[in-house]
Amino acid sequence: MAGVKKNRKRKSDGLRKNRRSVLMISLVIMLLGAVVLGCGVSLKAKNEAYLAKEEELRLQIEAEQERSEEIDELKEYVETDEYIEMVAKEKLGLAYENEILFEAQK
Repeated sequence: MAGVKKNRKRKSDGLRKNRRSVLMISLVIMLLGAVVLGCGVSLKAKNEAYLAKEEELRLQIEAEQERSEEIDELKEYVETDEYIEMVAKEKLGLAYENEILFEAQK
C-alpha cells in the first residue's frame, strides 16, 4: 500500500508540474497575441495615414499637370503675332503708321 501512495503522489506532482507548464505556455501565447493585436492596430493607423497622403499627392500631381498644360498654352500664345502686337502697344507704346492714338487729358 505504501508503494501505491508513492505512485499516486508522484503522479500528482507530475500533473501539477504539467498544469503549471500548460498555464505558463497559455500565458505566453496570450501575451504574444496581445502584442500582435497592438502592432496590427498601429500598422492599420499608419496605413490609413499613408493612404491619405497618397491621395493628397495624387491631387497635387493632377494640379501640376493642369498647370503645366496652361504654361504650354501660354508659351504657344507668347509666340503668336497677336501677343507681340499687344506687348508692343501696351509696354513699348508703339503703333502702326496709319493708327491714330488718343491720350487722355490729365
